Amino acid sequence: MDLNAVRTFVTAADEGQFQDAAAALSITQQAVSKRIATLEKYLDVRLFARTARGVQLTIDGHAFLPHARELLRVAERADASVRPGRRALRVDVVARRVVTAVALQDFHRAHPDIELDLVTLDADVDAAIAAVEAGTIDATFHAVPPQQQLSKAINTALVIDEPHQLLVGPHHPLANARTVTPAQLAGHRIWMPGLAARGEVTDYYAELATTFGFTIDVLGPVFAKEALLDEIADSSDLATLIGEGSRYLWPDSYDLRRIPLRHPTPVYPMSIIWRNDNPHPALVELRHHLDSKRADAPDTEVWIPTWAQRIPRTAATSS
Repeated sequence: MDLNAVRTFVTAADEGQFQDAAAALSITQQAVSKRIATLEKYLDVRLFARTARGVQLTIDGHAFLPHARELLRVAERADASVRPGRRALRVDVVARRVVTAVALQDFHRAHPDIELDLVTLDADVDAAIAAVEAGTIDATFHAVPPQQQLSKAINTALVIDEPHQLLVGPHHPLANARTVTPAQLAGHRIWMPGLAARGEVTDYYAELATTFGFTIDVLGPVFAKEALLDEIADSSDLATLIGEGSRYLWPDSYDLRRIPLRHPTPVYPMSIIWRNDNPHPALVELRHHLDSKRADAPDTEVWIPTWAQRIPRTAATSS
C-alpha cells in the first residue's frame, strides 16, 4: 500500500476538498486525484463521493479512515525507530551494576532529552566489537589493548579509569583500615569465583596479582552476587576486589567495608568503542560527556597493566 496515497486520503478527508488537500501537501490537485484513484483501485472501493461542494467520504471511506490514520502513526514510529537522532542510542553497558551503567545514568541525568536503550551483551571484547561493526549496537565499553585487531570502521577512546577497592566483612583483619596498599593483599584470600579462564578482565587481575604478590581464588560454585556478599560478610578471611563505580546493595547487618586501594591505586582502563561512520548525534554527546568527566578526575598514583600503558592517557578528542 502506497503510504503517500494513504496520507493524501487522510488529508483530503480532513480538508474536505482535493484543492485544499493539494495545498496542505504542497502538490497539485491533479496529483491528489491520481493518488486517491490509485488507492481506490488498490482497495477496490470508492473512498470519496465527488460533489459540487467538494468531496465526502463514502461508507467505505469512513470505515477506512481510522485504519489509515493508524497506518501513518505506525509508519512514523517505524521511521523514528531507525533514523539517527530520532531513535534511541543503543549502548552495551556490559553489566548493569558496574561503572559503565553508572556513567550512562549520569549521562542521562545531564541529557534527559536523549533517549537511551541500554543492553548487556554478555560478550567479550571481540564479540562486542563485532556487534558494533554489524550495527547491532551503537557503542560498547571494554578494555582495548593496543594490539587488539580493529577494522578501519572501528574507533576506540579511553574514557574511564576505574579505581579498585577491597571489599571485606567486619571480622576481616583489614576491616578497620582506611586504605590498603595492593602489597598488603599478599597472604589474604582474594575470592573471585567465576572469574573467566581467559579474557581482558582475567588478564587484568592476573597481572595485578602477580605484580603485588597475592593470589586470586577463583574456585567454588558461582551463585548470584548476593551470595558472594553473604559469604564475605560472615567470613574472617574472605575478601574480594570491586570497582569503585560498582553498585551492590546488601543489608545493613552485613556491615561490609569498601576500602580504597592506594599507593598505587589499581585502575581498570575502559574504552568506548563505536563505528566511525555512525551519524547518531547522541553518540557525540556521550563521548563529550565521558571525556569531560575523565578530565575532571583527580590525579592519583595509579597502577595499570602493562598492555594499557601504551594507550594515550589524555582525554579523547570527540568529533
